Amino acid sequence: MAPTEKRKASRKKKDPNAPKRSLSAYMFFANENRDIVRAENPGISFGQVGKLLGEKWKALTADEKTPYENKADNDKKRYEKEKAEFAKRSA
Repeated sequence: MAPTEKRKASRKKKDPNAPKRSLSAYMFFANENRDIVRAENPGISFGQVGKLLGEKWKALTADEKTPYENKADNDKKRYEKEKAEFAKRSA
């Protein structure tokens, strides 16, 4: 192999039947509030929406984050269960 050639790292193909990963508490918050932020700031760029959502998330108290953390815990349990079932089927 010549010194200027680069090797392309091959990635394992993802199984389309594999369960979807669980969402974090922040992602549940962002999904719920994204449209609200866009409505409050018309014409805002994609990156700015993310920045504002991050600021809002940081401003929340622990009590305000609790419902999102509960959703994330439930989603994590769902993912673990589906992953175990998927592993049994594909093994």
